[in-house]
Amino acid sequence: MELIVLWDIDHTLIDNSGVSKEIYAGAFAALAGAGPTGPARTEGRTDRLIMRDMFQRDGLSEPDWETVEAALARAGKERLHDLRKRGTALPGVRDVLKAASAQDGWVSSVLTGNIAANAHVKVSAFGLDPLLDLAVGAFGADALQRPGLVAVARERAQRLRGVRDDVPVVLVGDTPRDVEAALATGSGIIAVASGVHSPEELAAAGASVVLPNLTDTAHVLGTLESFTAH
Repeated sequence: MELIVLWDIDHTLIDNSGVSKEIYAGAFAALAGAGPTGPARTEGRTDRLIMRDMFQRDGLSEPDWETVEAALARAGKERLHDLRKRGTALPGVRDVLKAASAQDGWVSSVLTGNIAANAHVKVSAFGLDPLLDLAVGAFGADALQRPGLVAVARERAQRLRGVRDDVPVVLVGDTPRDVEAALATGSGIIAVASGVHSPEELAAAGASVVLPNLTDTAHVLGTLESFTAH
């Protein structure tokens, strides 16, 4: 009963209370010398795409990615206190992550559009980092589009944890992009309507399992276990 479970972070595991968009705006301002004309458009996009979009909308040339990533990491680190003060781990998350991490043969990590540094900031802000195998996660610098992150996480699980290449992968996320990434890569999907997208939107994107939240640990674990038989 081996399984790779990959959790999205923002609006799936945590509520960042607007701090994420402040991180993007702060990084943009540090690079451009002035704030952006509009807020970052996120909704499951990778950091690479989010920042590219911000520069394009303001008619500016995008700096090289290493420079952008460094600015994002600085902006995230600077806002750790704000995140702890204003944000929260979503209901049920701590219990379900504990349960998943205790399953024999499971690898439980993250698949997120955030760069690794900011993913660590966000989960550590609420003490979730010990419950996740972050070394095998996939992050926003690893691919431009979200589906490309799945292969990255699978390769890391194989290389670092000895997981076989036929072990099923399940994504858990709150946006249609999470659903699309799962469908595009033959992965399972548990969509969670804890963000801005309704259960109907997530089902329309192709999710066969849509939960209102992650509060029912036994149900979430049972649903995840069902993918081991696929």
